[in-house]
Amino acid sequence: MTRKNIIASSVILIFFVLAALIVFPLGNGVLFSREVELGLDLQGGLRLVYEADLSGVTDGSEDEILEGVVAVITNRINPLGVSEPQIEKQGEDRIVVSLPGLSISDVEKDRIGRTALLEFREYKDADGDGEKEWVPATGEIDGEQKTLNSSYFKANTYAATDDFGRIILVFEFNEEGAKLSEQITGRMIGQRLGIFEGDQPLLGDDGQPIAPTVESTISNRGQITGLSVGEATTLSQQLNAGRLPVPLDVIYEQTVSPTLGSDFVDLSLKAGIIGLALVMLFMTLYYKIPGLVASLALLFYAAITMALYKLIPVTLTLAGIGGFILSIGMAVDANVLIFERIKEELQAGRTLGSAIEAGFNRAWSAIRDSNITTFIVCAILFWVGSSVAAGASVQGFALTLFVGVAVSMFTAIVVTRTIMRLFIGSKISANKRLFSPYLGGEK
Repeated sequence: MTRKNIIASSVILIFFVLAALIVFPLGNGVLFSREVELGLDLQGGLRLVYEADLSGVTDGSEDEILEGVVAVITNRINPLGVSEPQIEKQGEDRIVVSLPGLSISDVEKDRIGRTALLEFREYKDADGDGEKEWVPATGEIDGEQKTLNSSYFKANTYAATDDFGRIILVFEFNEEGAKLSEQITGRMIGQRLGIFEGDQPLLGDDGQPIAPTVESTISNRGQITGLSVGEATTLSQQLNAGRLPVPLDVIYEQTVSPTLGSDFVDLSLKAGIIGLALVMLFMTLYYKIPGLVASLALLFYAAITMALYKLIPVTLTLAGIGGFILSIGMAVDANVLIFERIKEELQAGRTLGSAIEAGFNRAWSAIRDSNITTFIVCAILFWVGSSVAAGASVQGFALTLFVGVAVSMFTAIVVTRTIMRLFIGSKISANKRLFSPYLGGEK
């Protein structure tokens, strides 16, 4: 047992203790008081995938447009009180919105991707055929006809109550909007001014379209009455968050109840513990001392991997847990290759020390190549997951498998080797049968 090996063993022990303190207790951890982030399938919540209509944008500006969409949706979701929502681009024209731990109504869900552009309309005979309809209210700015809408609002819209206790949505026009409003309301005194969101009229608390009668000319400031408290508050938040630059359509939706997610967590935890215990039992019974060492290394692997999940952080999904458990098998597979090599060296008459070194050196090339191919597959899976509607689970599996395999390779090559070296020169090393499944009649 060399001084160098003792130092290496001490460093490994310190890392194991630190990782265990980060992970345990499972709720928060002693050194890092934050829970492992759970995905929608475990925590429950909502995932929406929107497809942006980029047909009307200038070529080359697609990425900038999508970044703007992400920013607007983020601002809209924040008032919903979602814990750590994830809003990200996917592929060339999609936005993925993940809302863990949240159950929202269809109205709120619709508002996330709504254009949020209020348009003022007047009720008149536009075609001269005697039939009245709601048409955009327009004014003239620098010789150009423009429609009065909420794109001219300043980002200071708010809900309040008037002197009669009615809920009002107060807004303020910018300079150009004030000119349009002054023109339009000036010629519409005594007439109704309809307010539309998209092609649908904005509805009041009574379910009726909001179309107040213009009583005086409105220039800088105005207000909308007839809304409920919730409707006025949500609408003001949306208007202040900004207007989506392009239309969005929901193409994929996934809702998971927290109860179902909790069951998955419990079952996955039990499956992981049982699987780990069975693997450790088999390795110890079959490979004896090397198997026991591999079992200790597996505990090190589990602690380090879970600590990394918290520190990175990795959002753990059911597919991610599958990747984690699969990487346990990869770690055991590397140990099996090494131990079989050690057995062959012992059968050839080598001493324990030389057999251990030769076993690890000769198994390294096979372990390296198999893990490199796994890393390549993980990268491909992660890339594929970034371009499909329900790709988050695929990405979660790829990421956890990649982290798990990287740690398992380090565990098998470095940790197991360091612990095995501690036996070199000890009394136990004299009995080679304790280090191999079978050695014939050799002691």
